[in-house]
Amino acid sequence: MSGRVLSVGQQFPEFSMNACVSIEKGKEFKTITNEDHKKAGQWMVMFWYPKDFTFICPTEIAEFNNNASEFADRDVMLIGASTDTEEVHLAWRKDHDDLRDLKFPLLADTSKALASELGILQPGSVAYRATFIVDPHGTIQWVSVNNDSVGRNVAEVLRTLDAIQTDELCPCNWEKGEDTLNP
Repeated sequence: MSGRVLSVGQQFPEFSMNACVSIEKGKEFKTITNEDHKKAGQWMVMFWYPKDFTFICPTEIAEFNNNASEFADRDVMLIGASTDTEEVHLAWRKDHDDLRDLKFPLLADTSKALASELGILQPGSVAYRATFIVDPHGTIQWVSVNNDSVGRNVAEVLRTLDAIQTDELCPCNWEKGEDTLNP
């Protein structure tokens, strides 16, 4: 890794990058910044994947998309990210049936600066599978980093987000709607 992974309690780095937001001609790209979710008073879940046109990555992206309304219900700005260009993101979305109708942007960290600052840039210059839950103030509240060969569990990201958003003590395997601890 390129340094230490940023962790809980640290500020998510500043960024302003292009993203693929649509496959509709003339509306494909938009600039996304670290201030967007803060200005909207929202949480941010940014999930990183190694590369477009691979095998595990589209399964994760499709599963995040299948749960996009769950993230929206929790007032979350969902962002996918890799070190590929926004044009490659667009080509992949057009090529892959499960990626055509994404409800969130795919960020293009072509300079690899953000992945490096987050500490998730692999020696081969692609990002690890990493997920960051960031509160509306820009503070990292949860980080998970997976080996490339293991896809993440989107239900666990949602469960963890629910627990964090209670701002209470949540026991092991706690699920939304269950009692929290009251010592």
